[in-house]
This record gives sequence, C-alpha cells and structure tokens, in this order.
Amino acid sequence: MSATALDLAAPRRAAVRQVSPTVVLAALVLLVALAWAVAPGLWTAFDPAVGIPRGGLRPPSEAHVLGTDGLGRDLFARIVYGARESLLGAAVAVTVGLALGTLLGGVAGTAGGWTDAVVMRLVDTLLAIPALLLSLSIVVLLGFGTVNIAVAVGLVSVARFARLARSEVVRVRASDYVEAAYGIGGRFLAVMWRHVLPNSLTAVLALAALQFGSAILQISTLGFLGYGAPPPTPEWGLLIAEGRNYLARAPWLVTAPGVIVVLVVLSAERIGRALGSRA
Repeated sequence: MSATALDLAAPRRAAVRQVSPTVVLAALVLLVALAWAVAPGLWTAFDPAVGIPRGGLRPPSEAHVLGTDGLGRDLFARIVYGARESLLGAAVAVTVGLALGTLLGGVAGTAGGWTDAVVMRLVDTLLAIPALLLSLSIVVLLGFGTVNIAVAVGLVSVARFARLARSEVVRVRASDYVEAAYGIGGRFLAVMWRHVLPNSLTAVLALAALQFGSAILQISTLGFLGYGAPPPTPEWGLLIAEGRNYLARAPWLVTAPGVIVVLVVLSAERIGRALGSRA
C-alpha cells in the first residue's frame, strides 16, 4: 500500500477508534426499539389486546418471556407493540419542536432589532413555565390521545430549539465567509439560505436527537397519568400505570416496561450527546 493510501486511511481508522462502546450499545438499543415499532409481528406471535382465559398474572416463563398482565395478555407483546405508539409520538414531538423552534429562532436571529426582542421574550416566558404543567395545559385544550400529547410535548420544546437556533444564526452571520458573500454582491435572502441556515442547523439537529429521549420520557409520563392512548392500546406509560395495581403480586408488570423506557431514553440521550460533541 502506498504512503498516500496510508495517509488517507489513517483518519478513517482514527474515527472508528473514537466511537465509544457506549454509543454503539445505545445505537443497538434504539435499532431494536425501532424494529419493534416497524415490524412488531416479527418479534412476537401474541396479540397485545387479546388475553388468555385464566392466564392472568403469570410470572415470566418460557411461554411468556415477561409474564402476563391481569387480563392474561402477554407483556412482551404489549411492550413490543407499544414501541410504535411511544416512538411515533416522540418523532412527532421532535418534528413539531424542531420545525417551529428553528423557524422562530431563525427569524429572530436574522431580523434582529425589535423582532428579535419580542420573539426571545416569548421564548423566555415559555422556558419559565414548568414543562409538565405546560404540557398538561395544552393536552387539556387539544384533548387526550398519543398524537395530542406528542403535539403538546413538541410545543413545549419549541423554546429550546428557538433559543439555540437564534444563537447559531447570530454566530454564523458574523463569520468571515458570510461577510465575503455579501461583499461579492450576494443578496440577503440568498446568503441566508445558502450560507447561514445550513451552517446553523448542525447544533440544532444534535439537540433534536437529544430531545428525542426527553420526548419519550414526557410522553410516557403523560400516558402514565392517563392523558395518552386509551386502553387497551399498548403504550409504555400506560403499561406502567396498569401494572402498579399489581405491584405486590406481579412486580414484573412495572419493572419490565420501566426498564425498557429507561434504556431507550438513556440510549437516545447518549446518541444526542455524541452528536452534540461532534457539532
């Protein structure tokens, strides 16, 4: 192998070595959860809404890996099918927060002046309200259901995205290459579209990955409180809420979905922090 080829291969080998084992493990956890959401039927043969007569509260066994709930429904099947509700809700929440927050932050950072002041005071007001309280208020207005609580969680996260997007736009606007683009006759909108916005989105997208885990946790919390999908729809927060009634007799009903939520949230947080460190 020539010296030039070795020089080109060295950065790639260094990048591979820099990938932390915890990042790889987190990615595997998220991939499994995504596979559950996309094709749950490949992972279990049980119907999550149909119980086994006289088969309630069976402990984990070879037939039922995580046991059954009070109505005889396979808990593993309900967790697998519940991934679709939880992950889809988190994706909707992140999309809403990313789109609206980037728009508000981009407008504030681009326009400046009184527009910037008004938008950022609105953002400060939203950040001053506790996230759970604001989410509950929005859910009461929109109504119950997974989609509605996802929209509510997304609206709550708009302020975080807006603040970061605005700071990134202001930072990039002061860069030398942006000034050079204006110096050679570039128009305002063209420079913003071609130079400022693309170079401002890296950190915002890293925040979106970080916010995904937070959205799962918030949606599960609202589902636990009874604002999410109605029974018998399998949803991770609802599974924990249903299992608490049998906590003394069947602790696996709370432990299993709780561990899954923690693993997925921590994995999403780890991936988001890894992306943020590279932004």
